[in-house]
Amino acid sequence: MKKIALAVVAPVVAAAVVLSGCGNGNGDGGKAPSQATNTAAQPSDSAQSGAEPTPADAKAFLDDAQSRLAEMGRELSHASWLASTYINEDSQYVESLASERFTSLAVELANEAAKFDALPLDDETRRQLTMLKQALVLPAPKDPKQTAELAQLQSKLQGMYGSGKYCTGEGDAEKCYSLTEMGRLMAESRDPELLEEIWTGWRQVSPPMKPLYQRQVEIANAGARELGYDNLSDMWRSKYDMAADDFSADMDAQWEKVKPLYVALHCHVRAKLNERYGDEVVPPKGKIPAHLLGNMWAQEWGNIYDVVKDEDMEAPYDLDALIQESGMSEQEMVEVGERFFTSLGFEPLPDTFWERSQFTKPRDRDVVCHASAWNMDGEDDIRIKMCIQKTADDFITVHHELGHNFYQRIYKDQPFLYREGANDGFHEAVGDAVALSITPKYLKEIGLMEEVPGSDKDVGFLMRQALDKIAFLPFGLLVDKWRWQVFDGEVQPQDYNKAWWQLREDYQGIQAPVARSEADFDPGAKYHIPGNTPYARYFLARIQQFQFHRALCEAAGHKGPLHRCSIYNNDAAGKKLREMLAMGASKPWPEAMQAITGQRELDASAIIDYFAPLMAYLQEQNKGRDCGWE
Repeated sequence: MKKIALAVVAPVVAAAVVLSGCGNGNGDGGKAPSQATNTAAQPSDSAQSGAEPTPADAKAFLDDAQSRLAEMGRELSHASWLASTYINEDSQYVESLASERFTSLAVELANEAAKFDALPLDDETRRQLTMLKQALVLPAPKDPKQTAELAQLQSKLQGMYGSGKYCTGEGDAEKCYSLTEMGRLMAESRDPELLEEIWTGWRQVSPPMKPLYQRQVEIANAGARELGYDNLSDMWRSKYDMAADDFSADMDAQWEKVKPLYVALHCHVRAKLNERYGDEVVPPKGKIPAHLLGNMWAQEWGNIYDVVKDEDMEAPYDLDALIQESGMSEQEMVEVGERFFTSLGFEPLPDTFWERSQFTKPRDRDVVCHASAWNMDGEDDIRIKMCIQKTADDFITVHHELGHNFYQRIYKDQPFLYREGANDGFHEAVGDAVALSITPKYLKEIGLMEEVPGSDKDVGFLMRQALDKIAFLPFGLLVDKWRWQVFDGEVQPQDYNKAWWQLREDYQGIQAPVARSEADFDPGAKYHIPGNTPYARYFLARIQQFQFHRALCEAAGHKGPLHRCSIYNNDAAGKKLREMLAMGASKPWPEAMQAITGQRELDASAIIDYFAPLMAYLQEQNKGRDCGWE
């Protein structure tokens, strides 16, 4: 997940279709609208005769359900691809119809699966039935009118975000900025007035979303209750092979482990921004204004490395410059990423990947530039959708997105419901773990760098990494904390924006640069809210990726600091990674975690190990500073 466009995996049904991001779309044709209304699973012989269902009925039901989902999923993924790469009323209409049919089918199957709850079943059958019930992101009620309404709301919200712009001036003097252009300004400008204008301007896209979002929550909560959950919060948090409240508690426990590192980084960054802009713009203590951190959502701060680094802290390298000096094209950036995976023993990408992916922003139409990875048919029709810029961020994002694609492809032989990550954080963590191997050693091996910098530049490298990896942690936690509170009714619509900023202030220690009110809907200015993509996966991925990286580096025989390891071109690490990825979701995630790391639980100690030299540096720099915030 990088800067302007973050990678997402948002399955509507496990390994089936993704409306909004990198994940599992299946698609290749499908039924015409008039032919697809009768999508419910056919009742078993026992059900037709009125007899009690049997374990054999459950297995037959699962076979039928997975076949139907695969067929309908192929239709929806193509409709969703069209709606993301050709944004207009027609493509949104087609997507909403396909989404309605698919959601109707998924709801029918989820309710049918519940009929087998009381049966004694083998572990695999029980696991698949549970996945079938839990896999919906936004479950629609059985009422077909509400199913249709929910599909329309989803498509409208995504279209509003994807076509959003900020315009200034009038007539011939009018200038409109896309989100990509605004993101570039946020990254590069050091003019606080311009940054405040751009920050505020983008957030004009989201207030019209609020009533649509509120209605969507009402419908989806009703659907969750029909499936036996208290609300959508309970349903979302129940998908991690543990009780919902235990999952929340584990998230909080991991945050407490890494919070001291974040607070130290926040303290140093605030001091450096204060030096740059003065007390009137950045207070010497307290919260940091959100528009000055180099990112539209203040979620990652790597773009202000030039402001944060000390004068004597020489950057180990400038990846932006290395990429631009290399002369590589956008597609060649993707080809470099592919070679990373083939060096680990993965099969090369199919020809259709290069023919069908979107690498750059078309000039003749609106598209969703949000970086994403798609599996259109559950097999080999894999693609990425990006508007690639020749930057370090997008070079890393390419490696990340390809991590999704290679993961999707290697578990293609699993049963349909298992064609997914062990949990949704795994899909993100794989791409991010690969990105951790984009070290000077790797850059030298692929010809972007002549010499590997010495260890005297390591703190500078770790600072640049922490500005993205560590700065993101509280944001990765709070997005779904806000949604869980909205879903369970703790936060009412009249307090949507207030609750959002309360969490951002409490966890991130940042504040809005201008006054905000309930006339605003700032959560909607973040793609994953109107896109309905669960966000806890990104926090999990930040923990898991370092666990994966440490384990793979050990497998590769790496000696020395963890941050200097790259697994590029290592057979042993590649074998271990491929074997874990091929499991898909066939086992509970602790078993997949054990397969690659030897541990069954989340463990933030790998993050602490990775950033240990930086933490020592920050503690020294922060002596005498008033760290933290109220």
